[in-house]
Amino acid sequence: MPATPAWPPRSAPRLFVPGPLAEGVPVPVEGNQAHYLARVMRIKEGDIAILCDDMTGEWAARVTQAGKRDVILEPVERLRPRENVPDFWLCAALLKKDKFDLVLEKATELGVARILPVITRRCVADKLNMDRARLIVTEAAEQCARTALPQIAQPVKLDALLAGWPAQRALFFADELGGEPALQRFTSAGAAAALLIGPEGGFEDGERAAVRGADGAVPVTLGPRILRGETAAIAATALWMAAKGDWDE
Repeated sequence: MPATPAWPPRSAPRLFVPGPLAEGVPVPVEGNQAHYLARVMRIKEGDIAILCDDMTGEWAARVTQAGKRDVILEPVERLRPRENVPDFWLCAALLKKDKFDLVLEKATELGVARILPVITRRCVADKLNMDRARLIVTEAAEQCARTALPQIAQPVKLDALLAGWPAQRALFFADELGGEPALQRFTSAGAAAALLIGPEGGFEDGERAAVRGADGAVPVTLGPRILRGETAAIAATALWMAAKGDWDE
């Protein structure tokens, strides 16, 4: 007896599209996404794609029209509601473009809810291409099957970040001069928290003093070695997800 085909097909491409999605309501896809579906994935009428809208969740959608420049899909079944992600913010100092691209990608894969780019005195960059950043996190979310996109804030200077910090949210910061063991501190923390990671070369003394003096700020250590900014961001986020996140679900 032949095996029952997987539903939806494991090879089905995944896309984030504007929402809200609803059963039977056609979804037109154009531009790069249409090119990806038609030319790269070579979909045809009747094939299935997986659509997410960052609102209603994940849907199986059938291709009803497959042109070279435009594709139309029709949602036929909601597979999952929009996921609940851990209430964890990553406040990462801007790095060189390729390094910060890596932070955006891996933070998305690890399950971060919000990414706040921070400008410090030793940052090698003070701007972020927001369209490019959104594309990176969207593609990462598609790759790892997230149904919720992380929010990306506009870059903010460190002093402004500290001045407007919400009192109810713990602020951990990776301090190369030492602090409490990160995993131990994360385990005992509340659900709403954020992690501040410095730039290449670390925080200046005045910046470190300002962070340490902020209400609710807790310095943590990531071990005996000095980590690059992108390594620290990824490693510390992984620690948080292991201690307080959704990795045991």
